[in-house]
Amino acid sequence: MTGLVRVALVAGVLAAGACARRVEPDAYGNVEATEVVVGSEASGQLTAFDPKEGDRLAASAVVGAIDATDLALERDQLAAQRGATVSRVAEIAQQIDVLQAQRRAAEAERQAAGAQRTVLETQRDIARRNFERTKRLFDQQAATAQQLDQAERDYRVLEQQIAAQNDRIAAQQQQVVAHGEQIDASRAQRQTAAHQVAAADAQVARVGERIRKSQIRNPVGGTVLATYVKAGEVVQNGQPLYRIADLASVDVRVYVSEPQLARVHPGDGARVSVDVGGGGRRELAGTVTWIASQAEFTPTPIQTRDERANLVYAVKIRVPNEDGTLKIGMPVDVRFVAAPERAR
Repeated sequence: MTGLVRVALVAGVLAAGACARRVEPDAYGNVEATEVVVGSEASGQLTAFDPKEGDRLAASAVVGAIDATDLALERDQLAAQRGATVSRVAEIAQQIDVLQAQRRAAEAERQAAGAQRTVLETQRDIARRNFERTKRLFDQQAATAQQLDQAERDYRVLEQQIAAQNDRIAAQQQQVVAHGEQIDASRAQRQTAAHQVAAADAQVARVGERIRKSQIRNPVGGTVLATYVKAGEVVQNGQPLYRIADLASVDVRVYVSEPQLARVHPGDGARVSVDVGGGGRRELAGTVTWIASQAEFTPTPIQTRDERANLVYAVKIRVPNEDGTLKIGMPVDVRFVAAPERAR
């Protein structure tokens, strides 16, 4: 055997071995990520805006601000009005204390007048009996006319004093009632003022929330994919400002045919292969997280093992991507790895 033939045979054996070792992918797909478009929560001029494409932002980080000068002035005005209303509540409370003290004093005077009337009524009863006795004695000519007149005068004076005392008690009762009505009216005013304080608190809180929203806070940690505005521009409430996605862990969406579906389960491992240039490829480990419950027609840019399959099922694979190897939209090959308990 000549040397040329021997070399040809060796090359053929090596080529055959390489073909035998090549493993076809189970599925093909593309890299996806959950993208969040961050919009403005206020209207006004952007006084600051820090996000730039490619920047990594932490969740809750303040990345910009919208001019809130007018809102700050409005909040200060509302706070001053609230302070005046709180003072009004305190004043009314003091008025109520004074009125209650006056009512207690009027009630005490009424009770004293009632006690005095009781004394007068006792004296009147004695004077009446004395008048009646003197009258009988006068009829029997045992008493003089002067004694009769004095007894009657004493009796009539006490009756007049009791009538005057009744008028005084009635006036004091009216005073007590009037004080009570004033107290009720003041309490209603205090309640109204307290409601005004609560309303002012709500207004201050609402303006404070608008001021808080004038700060642009990044909602999720991730990488800025695109920005739509610049500092100095005037933005409107709800206007998109930038787009961000967490690329530290991405999803790969692939499609499998019905025969493959029985061999793929959530929790199974997957080897995701991606082209790294120069003819080389890199494999990353992933985990099957979701399998569609309904079939769909094969998407145009996707190929499956059976290219003629009409219906396929979408599968998502979560892949750690801390070094940023996988990019959104990048095509990948996937081989599924059954979970150990099902592989045995």
